[in-house]
Amino acid sequence: MANMVTVKRVGVLSFAKIQGLLMAAMGLLIGVFYGLFIMVFGAALMSAGAGRGGGGAAVAGGIVGGVMAMILIPIFYGVIGLVFGAISALIYNAVSGVIGGLELELENKSELHNTPPPPPDGWATGNQYQSPSQPY
Repeated sequence: MANMVTVKRVGVLSFAKIQGLLMAAMGLLIGVFYGLFIMVFGAALMSAGAGRGGGGAAVAGGIVGGVMAMILIPIFYGVIGLVFGAISALIYNAVSGVIGGLELELENKSELHNTPPPPPDGWATGNQYQSPSQPY
């Protein structure tokens, strides 16, 4: 049996934290991809353009840029997700007050499962490892 419930209001800070964490996780994936890209191709381009004199510093610059991308992109995405999550929750609360909330259909899983049968009469109730008092 399914129950219909309506979400009338959303906790602004709660939704903002969830959205910020989701966006930070997405930023981590993107940051690792871009960081590796910057490390490999940035170092290659910098060392090729530096000639014979500054190749080591150019490679180090590409690596530092890649690591900075891996650190800063998830932070940036998380902050943006937090801010826009709060704005989204405020807009949802305003709109749901006018046109109604989001309707969700929930199902109670505990009603779908049968309860297990009781133990046989011959089993002892005190110690679960004790053998039955009467053989079957």
